[in-house]
Amino acid sequence: MRSKNINRVLRALAREGLDVTYHNHIYTVRLSDSPDEIAAEVLLPDDFHIEFKALRQLAHLASVRHPAGGRVTKCCATPDFHPGEGFVAIGSVVETTGLLIPAAVGSDINCGMRLHVADLSLDRFMTKRDQFVELMKGDYFLGTRDVTMNVKTAQALFQYGIPGWLDAMLETPMGDIVDSDLNQLAKEIERVYLGGSLNGAMQWVPEKWVSKTGLIRDGGLATIGGGNHFVEVQVVEKIVDRATAYAWGIKAGQLAFMIHSGSRLIGKHIGTLWQKRAEAAWPQGCSYPKSRLFPLSAPDLIKAYLQAEATAANYGFVNRLWLAELLRLRLRTVYGDIEAPLIYDLPHNLTLSEGAGWITRKGACPAHTGQPVIIPGSMGTPSYLLIGKGNPDFLCSASHGAGRLHSRFELNRKGADKSEAALGLTGVDCITLRAERRIEEAPAAYKPIQPIIDIQVAADMISVVAHLKPVLTFKA
Repeated sequence: MRSKNINRVLRALAREGLDVTYHNHIYTVRLSDSPDEIAAEVLLPDDFHIEFKALRQLAHLASVRHPAGGRVTKCCATPDFHPGEGFVAIGSVVETTGLLIPAAVGSDINCGMRLHVADLSLDRFMTKRDQFVELMKGDYFLGTRDVTMNVKTAQALFQYGIPGWLDAMLETPMGDIVDSDLNQLAKEIERVYLGGSLNGAMQWVPEKWVSKTGLIRDGGLATIGGGNHFVEVQVVEKIVDRATAYAWGIKAGQLAFMIHSGSRLIGKHIGTLWQKRAEAAWPQGCSYPKSRLFPLSAPDLIKAYLQAEATAANYGFVNRLWLAELLRLRLRTVYGDIEAPLIYDLPHNLTLSEGAGWITRKGACPAHTGQPVIIPGSMGTPSYLLIGKGNPDFLCSASHGAGRLHSRFELNRKGADKSEAALGLTGVDCITLRAERRIEEAPAAYKPIQPIIDIQVAADMISVVAHLKPVLTFKA
């Protein structure tokens, strides 16, 4: 962006109560009436639109304090930065000491990415594409999947995540999992961030999800969800880092299977509950924060919140595993004995103990040194497998996608151009039961992915391992 344009934008932001400076692709922002608070930083590619609402949300997040103590120690945002529907911008990363902010995670707890590959060529896949798609439509959209489990297994899922659920399933297998290679699932735990297990507790799970007796048939488990969530078949189009790709088992020409989903209604229940609890716990007689971001400061409340968030996160880890396992089972039904190993599974929306305090990521993923990072494009643009560089300037984080450019309402509004060409849908194979989902999630809804990747590589946050090209996408 030319300096003349930047200066005009900065003056406009100042009139709106934001103190913003710019240097070398980084916008530094704080509230004009809070000069003593820390400034938040946003890394943005040239010519990307500066979204006032998102900047204001980030400035408010950076200024969060609690009357009893605790504060934000660092706040930044990844290049897919855009306004959140609540009070926190998507792409925000915040480090705190002495307090936690439930709204900084929100209700889509442990939304995340999971990636598998298979030694199956695109040509061979396409010969039986229709048979495979019909099986997956049944599982993902029509409820033909069988994810039955007993009470012990369900309790282990919420308390201990993937290891607890798998141990219980090994003891009493049931549902579609009886056809799975459980030893393969056990070996793959090391390829899940934090082993797919946090310290949850049953007290945060409503009884309707886990009755005390009988079998559990959870209608939400192994479902994709709405919004930008998806399951996508891709092809490994290009290897950039050959040594890392070899070590991770990635080869050009393989099929890849990318899953983007989270904790579904469990996360919504727990996230909403704790945002209300944080507001209710605000000290009487103290003015409400202008941001409407209510932090927790009391140690017992922080401990309880982390346990509740972990409970939802455990469900999210198992939900993504189930989505992948159903796909792997149907691949074997249609194409024979295919291993389709897991490459990695990592979260976007979580609070984790890192360093001297906590780091909360909202629509951003961990990118520690040597750690796999998965950044999807849209269903008409490439996705990327990358490796983290552990950059402390950005709290060892990376973007979780390209970021929305247009709202779902904009794309569906009366008079909007819904042609295939305008939406970027020419040649896109989208499997959905609802026509509006194809429009809402069209490539035109999203910012271009390449500048998002390039600027993070230039900032030494990540480096590219492989490019993945979409083949077909399941959208609920």
